Amino acid sequence: MANNNLSLRSLLEKEKLNGINFLDWFRNLRIVLKQERNEYVIEEPVLDEPEANAPRAGKDKCKKHMDDMLDVGYLMLATMVPELQKQHEDMGEYEMIQNLNEIYEGQARQEMYETSKALFQCKMNEGSPVGAHVIKMMGYIQTLEKLEFPLKNELTTDVILQSFSDSFKQFVLNFNNE
Repeated sequence: MANNNLSLRSLLEKEKLNGINFLDWFRNLRIVLKQERNEYVIEEPVLDEPEANAPRAGKDKCKKHMDDMLDVGYLMLATMVPELQKQHEDMGEYEMIQNLNEIYEGQARQEMYETSKALFQCKMNEGSPVGAHVIKMMGYIQTLEKLEFPLKNELTTDVILQSFSDSFKQFVLNFNNE
């Protein structure tokens, strides 16, 4: 498992967060943290310290959260350029992510615009495989979800159906009449 951690962590070390690559860095951070089962640290604020008479399980959970926070925080700082390290070295991990999201939300907005534009302009070429076309469109839809801009299922279906080539007119008609 240690070799897997090191190889995945190399994704982050290869290209440190420098300000213009936040979305890629954050995506790679999430991949590494998912593999290490520590993603919750950047999604949940720090737990309150349990009372002295709290059950052992609660104390253990809090200690694990604190230990994981330290590991994630050091990983995040180590994969930032020095200027960003200085700005964030006194923040908790959850705070760091919240702050970075605030600072770089414009990048996410631009990616959301580009992705939605590609999705809504996507048109299947006559004679091309429908499976590959739908997979491409689902990629756009999933990217929008990750950017916190999910589409409702009905709209997703309509956008995909509208993108089909004219040879699928009968299929679309039958689909909508069921």
